[in-house]
Amino acid sequence: MDNTFNNDKKQLITAIPYKVTTANADMHLRLRWGALTDLLIQSAIASADRLQAGFGQLKQQKLFWVLSRMTIEISNPLTLGQTGEVETWPKDVEKILYLRDFVVKTHEQQIVAKATSGWLAVDMENRRPRTLEGDYSAIFSKLKDFHALQSQPEKLFAVKEGEASEVKATYFDIDLNGHVTASRYIDWMMDTFPADFHRNHYPKTLSINYLNETLINETIRLTKATNDNKNFLFEGLNKDRNITAFRGKIGF
Repeated sequence: MDNTFNNDKKQLITAIPYKVTTANADMHLRLRWGALTDLLIQSAIASADRLQAGFGQLKQQKLFWVLSRMTIEISNPLTLGQTGEVETWPKDVEKILYLRDFVVKTHEQQIVAKATSGWLAVDMENRRPRTLEGDYSAIFSKLKDFHALQSQPEKLFAVKEGEASEVKATYFDIDLNGHVTASRYIDWMMDTFPADFHRNHYPKTLSINYLNETLINETIRLTKATNDNKNFLFEGLNKDRNITAFRGKIGF
């Protein structure tokens, strides 16, 4: 059993190298949270391609991957010049949600961040989730007891009142699927904090739920609420269609 499990780990865990550069660091030389999320997403894409479950394979079924939920915990911020790798693996299937975990390591093999995520396979025509055809369920259950984070990606609830601001989705917010790319929502949340706050604070945890896509030129009304100035809840309402685009939670 141990040999089988170890073989599955070798087969299913994908390691992607990274380097913190001036392109993905903030003004205090720390890896931006949006850039960290991009690293995780790109490692997921590489892993799916390697396991023959990537965008090319899903396109044959008229599907594409969409990130639905993600929870990240970080113990030490990565800083300019640091290198290492992101390890990721498919973990399990929960109804229509495909679970995937991540571990971020430095060059010295120190674990600095852990994450778990849930993905949907979405129909290209009706934009609704579907389950994958074929043997993909087996791939997504072999490491169901191997966790970066023990819990599933956090489900967030509505934020009714709080500090409000607006942001409009423009051309460079849009990804190849024609909607706002996942990391931009995190940038939008982080931009609600003043520069002096960022100087002295760096998030320890972040959760995000993507509920409905945002298209170019649509406006998001972003509500931010907190009870203790340490944990902040967010709700992004698409004003053009009066639907919730996303919810977020950031802890300092």
